[in-house]
Amino acid sequence: MELQKSRIAMISPSINVYSETFIQEQKNGLKGRVFYYFGGEIPQYLEGFGKLGTRYTAWSIKLKRKLGLKTFSFAETALIHSLKKNKIEVVLAQYGTTAHRIVKICKHIDIPLITHFHGYDASVKSVIADCNQYKEVFNYSSYIIVVSKKMEMHLQNLGCSSEKLIYNTYGPSTLFLEQIPQFSNQIFLGIGRFVNKKAPYYTILAFKKVHDQFPDSKLIIAGTGELYEPCVNLIRYLKLEDSVSLPGIIDRNQFLNYLQKALAFVQHSITAINGDQEGTPVAILEASAAGLPVISTMHAGIPDVIIDNHTGFLIEEHDVDAMAEKMKILLENKDLAEQFGNNGKEHIKNNFTLKKHLDVIDDLIKKAINNTHG
Repeated sequence: MELQKSRIAMISPSINVYSETFIQEQKNGLKGRVFYYFGGEIPQYLEGFGKLGTRYTAWSIKLKRKLGLKTFSFAETALIHSLKKNKIEVVLAQYGTTAHRIVKICKHIDIPLITHFHGYDASVKSVIADCNQYKEVFNYSSYIIVVSKKMEMHLQNLGCSSEKLIYNTYGPSTLFLEQIPQFSNQIFLGIGRFVNKKAPYYTILAFKKVHDQFPDSKLIIAGTGELYEPCVNLIRYLKLEDSVSLPGIIDRNQFLNYLQKALAFVQHSITAINGDQEGTPVAILEASAAGLPVISTMHAGIPDVIIDNHTGFLIEEHDVDAMAEKMKILLENKDLAEQFGNNGKEHIKNNFTLKKHLDVIDDLIKKAINNTHG
């Protein structure tokens, strides 16, 4: 079967979360025809079509139940009808939690399933428990895509066959490889959701130590989330209002503009109390591809893509003092910052391109379909 003609159902909880650029790249970049389902782990909508299900769907369920027959829920039945109607040949589930909810549907209509884990779904203890340790997902999925070596090992420990596990971290858009940072400003840049595992408050506390010695230095952290207001209050308390900017959600063009002006990218990722971890942060890949050195932590997939003392600096989680010291080193030696940035651009270009990322998924889709028909 020709890959260009494959009909792929991509199922994701959200239509277009600003932090999920990796899903949008897949949706727009895979070679087959992608039918994008969204709106919950049992999706309620199909992009370009609208809400799934009709009065007839509800009527047929009611009739079957009156006859004493076992039925799927309204949302499940509506999805089954849509998958059949659109002659879907393979389902790509974004997040293990989504796969857990739809695996019985894929089984019922005998459609191969590829499950793509991203972060919290492979690390939050309560989520994994609620999904019954993903036993059914591991058993039925043709392939399990993971985005970090640590995630791969963790899922294998949960019982996933190593033969099904495919390490395939994200690849940044070529737009980032085209950037040339100026290294003319004392600006540190971060971007991401303001959530526990990204610990933006640690970055602010580290910057405070830097600012005390380099009063002209600046910090920009873009994004929003539950920790946004506490960080605003922390900035006020530390009297850094003139030096730290939290611009909220920014688009790709704004991000590219910031990357050109910054000295380094900073992110103090940690393991949250509930177990939540990163997969491999896309923004770190993008910043390194753009030619900025990255200062971050030895957390999840970050050491897979950032080489300590070569493309940036990696510190232990929670070590605010060490983060501050690494930021000071780059302020004192911009030639080193530029060298790390150039090394990072070359490293990402050679190992983590978007094309390589998409090619792997295209190949898995082809294999999953061929194995079903074969």
